[in-house]
Amino acid sequence: MTLQKNSSKVRRFAKLIKLATWLQNIPNKLTPSPFRLIQIGSAFWQSCALHVAVRLDIASVLGDQPLSVEIIAEKVFAQPDAVYRLLRMLTALGVFEEVSPRVFQNNTLSAYLREDNPQNVKAMILMHNSDEMSRPWYQQLEQGVRNGEVPFQLTHGREFYGYMDDHEEFDALFASAMDSVDALTGDSFATDFDWGRFDRVIDVGGSKGSKSLALLKRHSQLTALVFDRNQVIQSASNYWTDKESPDLLSRLSYQAGNLLDSVPAAKNAKDIYLLSAVLHGMDDQNCIKVLRNVARASSGTGARIALMELVVPESKADFSTAAFDLQMFMATRGRERTLPEWQNLFDQAGWLLEEEISLQSIGKILVLRLKD
Repeated sequence: MTLQKNSSKVRRFAKLIKLATWLQNIPNKLTPSPFRLIQIGSAFWQSCALHVAVRLDIASVLGDQPLSVEIIAEKVFAQPDAVYRLLRMLTALGVFEEVSPRVFQNNTLSAYLREDNPQNVKAMILMHNSDEMSRPWYQQLEQGVRNGEVPFQLTHGREFYGYMDDHEEFDALFASAMDSVDALTGDSFATDFDWGRFDRVIDVGGSKGSKSLALLKRHSQLTALVFDRNQVIQSASNYWTDKESPDLLSRLSYQAGNLLDSVPAAKNAKDIYLLSAVLHGMDDQNCIKVLRNVARASSGTGARIALMELVVPESKADFSTAAFDLQMFMATRGRERTLPEWQNLFDQAGWLLEEEISLQSIGKILVLRLKD
């Protein structure tokens, strides 16, 4: 019996995404080639301008009302004409709206930069434009492409996760950015997969447990165990205390550890491991190690894995997927993988791909069971 739910909605979403991609490519095809290349070559101007607007928290300052650049500048401690020129560029990109000369307000896009928006993506923008994440792109990408080394490690002298262990502020920013991914992916992982067939989710690499909580809210029979690095678990266990009900939190527990060493043991076939965007940050060798650790922890129980990851087309990948993959190359030894690449890892680790679940979102859930 399939674990897929909302099949018709998922198919409709896939068609809409295909149409949106086609429409987005029209300006690229109409723009003369030299101008298009210059646009791409100067795209960092856009990210830098957006980064400054987020650093100044202009969207939160605007709130629900239009303000003149003089008032905005006063509130963010900046120079009015410079603020005007910054907002003029961002407005031309569709971020913010100029309602009258030198008077701006939030729009649909900038609303997601407001601090009071629970789905804001501020942390993601701050993280991607941080010194830690931007310098490798500027300083070491070419060297990485030439010799296959990781630009982040070339820049900072440490591998990505080891660097986070030693830099608390960046670690916290990264964790916040990962939490905001939910604003991009939505809740389709919870609605398009039949979690009602299970009693417990073992959320490996689950950070604070936001995905686990989304599942617990929808399925009263579920409990969840979030497993992550010690630094993450120390803050995660108290994070939801004043944000969620005690009854809900009583079904959520935490355990610290290193998934490259071991993972929590499964009890029976009503347990399912959730690995959401975990393995794409690892090379093949470590992916296989983690999958084998899960195999050992679930041996003889019938427990499955729900692996939530991007699945890259074998040719003609869309821009978002290709960009995510190059970001993984910049920061880690991981990669976004095609379905045959995923299946090769599953086979080496002793798992079979039982079902491929499509979502009304980017990514898929690959359901794995141990080989007989």
